[in-house]
Amino acid sequence: MQSYLNRNFTCSFSPGSGLPKRQSPRRHFGRVMSAGSSEGKRNSLSEQQLEETEDERLAKDQQAREQMKALSEAATTVGSGPGSWKWPIRKRVWKLLEEKGVARDPKPIDHRIPNFAGADEAAQRLAALQEFENAEVIKVNPDTPQKGVRMRVLGGGKTLVTPQPRLRTGFFSTLHRDRIASAELPFACTSAGVREHGAPVSLQDDLRVGLVVVGSVAVNPANGCRIGKGEGFAELEYGIMRWMGAVDEHTLVVTTVHDLQLVDDIEEGQMLEHDVPVDIVVTPTQVIRTGTLHQKPPGILWEKLSPQKLAQIRILRELKASIEAETGQKLPTGPDEVLPPIAKRGPRRRGGRRGRQSRGGRRA
Repeated sequence: MQSYLNRNFTCSFSPGSGLPKRQSPRRHFGRVMSAGSSEGKRNSLSEQQLEETEDERLAKDQQAREQMKALSEAATTVGSGPGSWKWPIRKRVWKLLEEKGVARDPKPIDHRIPNFAGADEAAQRLAALQEFENAEVIKVNPDTPQKGVRMRVLGGGKTLVTPQPRLRTGFFSTLHRDRIASAELPFACTSAGVREHGAPVSLQDDLRVGLVVVGSVAVNPANGCRIGKGEGFAELEYGIMRWMGAVDEHTLVVTTVHDLQLVDDIEEGQMLEHDVPVDIVVTPTQVIRTGTLHQKPPGILWEKLSPQKLAQIRILRELKASIEAETGQKLPTGPDEVLPPIAKRGPRRRGGRRGRQSRGGRRA
């Protein structure tokens, strides 16, 4: 019997009763698409189509960032909402990284998990940990500063689990080094490469993750409390994995950040129920074991999810509908919220100036 539990709603599922049951255990490893599939489709597009698609994508991306900036300004000014206190910290850290000259592309770094000088050194320091060595399956966020972590997961012969950006087009994908040519490894660690080389994970897969790596805007090393860029996808990804049984409260959560992203004004008492703390912080210069006492989320907190957020994430809509159909009970829904527009992503070129720009590992 598999149980699903959150604060306001409890239900159980029998393995033989339909969704969200588990099917027989199986692993998805990487795959290499045929030469005539997505790559052929990309090459069949004219240069003009590619240029127009990229320009449209960049315009939409800028629109999304401007809208998020406006929302953050409103939250800071009005002071409403339980997480509004996080915005001044985010802005301070983004500004500090720029002022100290350690911010790296993609820029501007505000409203992103910021890339930083020394990100690869932090990834190498993480890869040297015994916890990393022991884990056979590692989940890593798809942001640029963690690209070095993703490469070391695959380079070490491990299975990489990474989410689709913003969970918008799908769910998680898995990649394995044995199915990826050495020359393709850097590309496979980008969002476009994951689409090409990754195998999709379903909610019924018997996935077991040994280590979780998340990006952060700021983290307090004294208590393991972190904040992201403000969209809540790391928390949603973690909640889904808890629901699947892919992780539990003992699964270590790690973040890699620059030393300037370490702060002392994120208090445990301020953290929300869905916030995911970290057990280990790795910077280019040090490893910090936080000994966090903040509880990790027990699963998907449906009462926190607005109708607008559900409308963005297909996998959650499908799961919610399945649970409600299975139990005959309606799950709670969170209050309405205004979300920024999501940037459109068109076909991407591999190589060339625009191709390199579009393969920056953004989550958008």
